[in-house]
Amino acid sequence: MRIKVLMMLAVAGCIALAGCANTVAGAGEDISNAGNAISKSAK
Repeated sequence: MRIKVLMMLAVAGCIALAGCANTVAGAGEDISNAGNAISKSAK
C-alpha cells in the first residue's frame, strides 16, 4: 500500500515539474521577444 502511495506522489510530482518547465520556457521566450522589440526600436 505504501509503495502505491509513493508511486502516485512521484508521478504527481513529475507532472507538476513538467508543467513548471513549460511555463518557465514560455516566460523566457516572452522576455526575449520583448528585449528584441526594444533593441529594434532603439535603432
